[in-house]
Order: sequence, then structure tokens, then C-alpha cells
Amino acid sequence: MIINTGQRTDIPAFYAEWFANRLKSGFVCVRNPYNPNQVSRYRLDPKVVDVIGFCTKNPAPMFPYMELLKDYGQYWFVTLTPYGRDIEPNVPDKHRLIDDFKKLSDIVGINSIGWRYDPIFISDKYTFEYHLHAFEQIAEELDGYTETVVISFIDLYPKVIKNFPEAREVSHNVRLAMGKEIINIAKSHSMIVKPCAEGNELAEYGADCSGCMKISDYEKAIGRRLLAPKKKGARAECACYLSCDIGDYNTCRHLCRYCYANAEPSKVLAHSRLHNPKSPFLIGDYKEEDKIHDVPQKSWIDNQESFLV
Repeated sequence: MIINTGQRTDIPAFYAEWFANRLKSGFVCVRNPYNPNQVSRYRLDPKVVDVIGFCTKNPAPMFPYMELLKDYGQYWFVTLTPYGRDIEPNVPDKHRLIDDFKKLSDIVGINSIGWRYDPIFISDKYTFEYHLHAFEQIAEELDGYTETVVISFIDLYPKVIKNFPEAREVSHNVRLAMGKEIINIAKSHSMIVKPCAEGNELAEYGADCSGCMKISDYEKAIGRRLLAPKKKGARAECACYLSCDIGDYNTCRHLCRYCYANAEPSKVLAHSRLHNPKSPFLIGDYKEEDKIHDVPQKSWIDNQESFLV
């Protein structure tokens, strides 16, 4: 099976010690965000967890604990954007993050790491030309360290509108023009562009529009076939295989203004203060009214067939 860590928060950046403790303890508890007294308990055991998926803006805090992950398959997405602290207040220096990306790639291998350049929005400061120049610079630095770059254009979810009211959708014509240029730049650095939930409009220019985190990506990362049960994406337009996320909303302290998973900063900071690195839960602990469900788990690896890359 696959465990995901990055749909709701950034565990490597802010909760690396907690996750290391969960790996040592061999299990993790997750509250249903829509029914908090329903708790799913997952075993963290490489016998049943084939891959752990990460999505982070700062992988470095996990580096001291990588030995705990050596028996697990891994796939990492690391987000590197051109935005400053006006948009991403608590994201570390981008030059340092590029170095950390390279270090992580050396640890897990080029098939187990992808770059996310998203979400893309246009403003007086972050212009069309600014994005293309920044993308070229980052792509040049990451040449040889990944073969995948995911892009998407900003979606104006209610939380985004509240925290980033001046944000505007990117027009169809601009999406096509920028996407075409980005695809060409990526190709020159041996990367393929995977648009995230953007339909097929960039396919004719050479993008892979089939999904940015498919079973085939996990298979390539671990070199084995996975007999995964069918599952729908997180959204109707999403073709990714996302399941069993162990994070918690309103806990990512990057406080990026475009974030879909955070409410206002005050709520995020208050919620994250309830974190205990020794708890089975990312936030809080067991409650008397909890209904614990031990999730049935098994390996999905097809022992009859390897995945040759």
C-alpha cells in the first residue's frame, strides 16, 4: 500500500521528529477531517507499506532521519517556486533549497524525486517574463537531479480568496503560451512537464497530462509492479493516486498565501501549537470518545513481475 504525507501539510519541514517517532513506533493515527472522532490507525511497516509519498517545500529537517526510511519505497515532490516572502513568508532561501533538492536526489535516486513549480499566478511583480526566467534558472540547477516537473496555475479556492484576495486566475491564452515555453525549457534540461489538474490543453506541446502522481510513478521509483486497487483522484480533474494521507489541515507554518489547506494564519499557528512530537497523532492525542479503526493493510507489490527502467 501507499502512505501519503503531503496533501494536508508539510510533514518533512515542520514535523520531521514526530514522523521519525512514528516510524520507530510502527504506527500512526489520523483523524477524519470531517468527523474528528473517527480515527484511522495505520501500521508503518515496510512489509505492508510499499511506498511513502512526500510533498514538501523543505526536505532538510528529514535528512537526519533518512536511515529510518531506507527499507521503504519513497517518492518525493519538492516545491521550488520564484516567490519571495511576500507570498511564501516562511519558506527557506531558494538557493539553499536547490542544494537540498540535489542532496535528496543523491540519497533517493533520480526516479524517486520530482520538482513542483506551482501554483503559477501572474502579478505586477511576478510577470510572464519573470516566471520564464526563474523557471530557466531553477531547471538549469536541477538538470540531472530529476526528470519530472509538475506545474499548475492558481485555483481560487475559498481559503485562497480569503488569504490572497488580490490573486487572479491565469487566462487560457496565457496558460497556453507560458506552458509551451516551460515545456521547451524543461525539455532542454531532460525533464518532462506534468500539468496538475489542468486538463489536456498542454498535451499537444509535449506535456504529459495523464497525472502527476500515478501508480506508474511509484512503480518507477521502487522498480516493482504494484497491484493497486482502483481509486479516484482527489478532484474530478485529478488523475493522481492519492490515499491514506497522515497529515492534518491548518498545520503548515509556511503560511503561503495561495495555500488551499490552511485557514487564516492565526488559526494555523494556534492549531500547530497543539502538536506533540511523541503523540500518535500529528495534532493532539487520544480522546475518550475516539473510535479507532485499524486499517486493513497489505503489500501491493507484484512478486511475479519487476518493473524494468
